[in-house]
Amino acid sequence: MTVSFVNAGLLTLTQAIPVIMGANIGTTATAWIMSIFGFQFNMSSFVWPIFGLGIALSYVRKNSVRSFGEFIFGFAFMFLGLTTLRENAVAMDLSHNEAIINFFAATGGWGIFSTLLFLLLGGILTMCVQSSAAIMAITLILCSSGVLPIYQGIALVMGENIGTTVTSNLAALSASTQARRAALAHMLFNIFGVVWVLIIFNPFVNMVCHVVGFDPTFVPQTEEQIAQASVRVTYALSGFHTAFNLCNVMLLIWFIKPMEKLICKIIREKEDGEDFSIKFISGGLMSTAELSLFEARKEIILFVERTIKMFRFVPELLRLKDEDVFTKLFARIEKYEGISDKLEVEIGNYLNKVSEGHLSPKSKTALQCMLKEISEIESIGDACYNMARVLNRKFSGGEDFSEEQYERINVMMKFCDQMLSQMKSIIEGNLHVNPKNILKLEFKVNDYRKMLKNLNIDDINAGRYSYQLGVHYMDLINDCEKLGDYVVNVVEAHVNHKLTK
Repeated sequence: MTVSFVNAGLLTLTQAIPVIMGANIGTTATAWIMSIFGFQFNMSSFVWPIFGLGIALSYVRKNSVRSFGEFIFGFAFMFLGLTTLRENAVAMDLSHNEAIINFFAATGGWGIFSTLLFLLLGGILTMCVQSSAAIMAITLILCSSGVLPIYQGIALVMGENIGTTVTSNLAALSASTQARRAALAHMLFNIFGVVWVLIIFNPFVNMVCHVVGFDPTFVPQTEEQIAQASVRVTYALSGFHTAFNLCNVMLLIWFIKPMEKLICKIIREKEDGEDFSIKFISGGLMSTAELSLFEARKEIILFVERTIKMFRFVPELLRLKDEDVFTKLFARIEKYEGISDKLEVEIGNYLNKVSEGHLSPKSKTALQCMLKEISEIESIGDACYNMARVLNRKFSGGEDFSEEQYERINVMMKFCDQMLSQMKSIIEGNLHVNPKNILKLEFKVNDYRKMLKNLNIDDINAGRYSYQLGVHYMDLINDCEKLGDYVVNVVEAHVNHKLTK
């Protein structure tokens, strides 16, 4: 979830690193729940009544109560998952599997190499299962049955801490640079912890065992002692898991900024300023439909920024005389237009996937507005490309606009630039920009186009320039006017109502 928040731009890397640290401490509660409730109580006996309560509340009309019912239902599912993990781990009957018993016996006396081997096994198993809770349940069963010594069991737990980071790193593969950095922060945090614990492994494990009242050297003789030891060893494993993450946080919490700098050096931003690939959205990070709308909004804002950049190439192209420079800039605009079409399709497909999820009525409306926005933004890109094509035809014809025409075109393009800038502010959620200002600018564009249309006819009749040059001139002005219409459509879609004077 943290990686998704970073990918959506809701959290910065500096904010995400402490959240990851806290999540590492919070996840240790899973082991405690299985140790305390799973081995002493039958959790399934109270899971089903909670399910019933959650279902009942989910049918209440009041939104807040219904949402609380859904929370209760999900909470029950979590405990059902933990119960299932424990029951399946017990059903595997690993304590009577001769191959496993012999393996543990053969590899248990290698000293530090035994620790490293079990650490590696814990990491590999967690990577394969992609669930540290499942491997933790198996570890608790093995240690409580006396098959696996506590030191090897704790080595498995350490490996699980590294293996569990694979989930976030896999999720971030197709995500933004910041999201990949957040996933890497998770991995580096756990690797650092494993390294320093390995240095003081035996003293640290003995300290944790002493705190929870378990003696790793004690050999139980009676059934009562065996029962007590099987419970205490699960406390030792859970206690180590919590102490490991707590100490790791206490060591690294003071070095968040240096961590961020190191991670940024490892994963660098792409230097190509014209990277048009999607940045915030990806199928692998669609954790919730509501969060995905935030990601889509960020992507639309980026789409707008790129479209404005494309438009601002047109005034540069307007006065160019050198053929090579003109050709390169025109090709650049052409590239922008092609990838603008691609971005519209990718964002649209993503929003269609989001619409299949559970959305509130308000979010459904927002999603429909976003689909309209991206369509109109792409049309703005088309208008910019059409302007470039007009200038290309004019350049190929060997004619040039008069200074008076250049001045009038510049005035029109300034109007368009103002509209685009205000549109961007509105899309970004700037409440200080009144959407009706866009409409006023659009009226100015329309009135100015009408005036230029009449002046163009007079200038052609007066022989100030050729008819063909006048056609290029008015095509450029008309494309500016169309761009203004598209901007109004984007703003109307965003504010979800018709703009009126």
